[in-house]
Amino acid sequence: MTEQEGAIRRTAELINASSRIVGFTGAGISTESGISDYRSKGGLWNRFTPVYYDEFIEDEEKRRLYWERKIEMWPSLRDAQPNAGHRFFSRLNAAGKLSGLITQNIDGLHAKAGLPREKLVRIHGTNAEIICLSCRRILPAGELMEGMKPGEPAPLCSECGGLLKPNTISFGQNLDTKELERAEKLSAHCELMLCLGSTLVVHPAAGFPAMAARCGAALAIVTLSETPLDSAATVLIRRPIGEVVGELTELLGW
Repeated sequence: MTEQEGAIRRTAELINASSRIVGFTGAGISTESGISDYRSKGGLWNRFTPVYYDEFIEDEEKRRLYWERKIEMWPSLRDAQPNAGHRFFSRLNAAGKLSGLITQNIDGLHAKAGLPREKLVRIHGTNAEIICLSCRRILPAGELMEGMKPGEPAPLCSECGGLLKPNTISFGQNLDTKELERAEKLSAHCELMLCLGSTLVVHPAAGFPAMAARCGAALAIVTLSETPLDSAATVLIRRPIGEVVGELTELLGW
């Protein structure tokens, strides 16, 4: 048995022994669904200068540019489907073992895989929703995005005339304190945290696995790259997520 095979078996044992599991996911879980990790060469961060939240609020031209980019991204987000990694957390939830899942991703694939909203902590929001920044009305993104064309003026709320924006956290925008509080509570009380596809460098999100470890939880990290928490990990697996969860599913008899 190789070291990596042993690590996967150890992870299966930890899952079997735990009733309060928390998931933590980053961009790496969604690359297997064709979603860009944004920081990679050729990703959106290399191609576009980000529009900051204050610019979005104050500048109509910046809002138009922001929406133009969202329209370009929309078909890939609309058509992306959950992969084995997303489905694995849904199986954990169905087994009664998942307390919640903290995700840095805004692609909505965990929800598409069947995880209920009350189990999801969306640190950076979701592109699957549009929010009015004035009246806080939320609508499914498809209702608006399907009818928009590049270059059009930024859309306004049909109810109050306020600015509409995808329900994500933009550069310079404050994180949702309620979501942060939920993440903190989950991290402090879990028995096992499964970190899939995150380099664990983006804060404050990356602080939650560290908190779980400090509070005595086992920490399993599955990622192809090194992370600052490698030395704190109970189990460290350097293999593609789809392969790992496939073997875990077999070992768990699911």
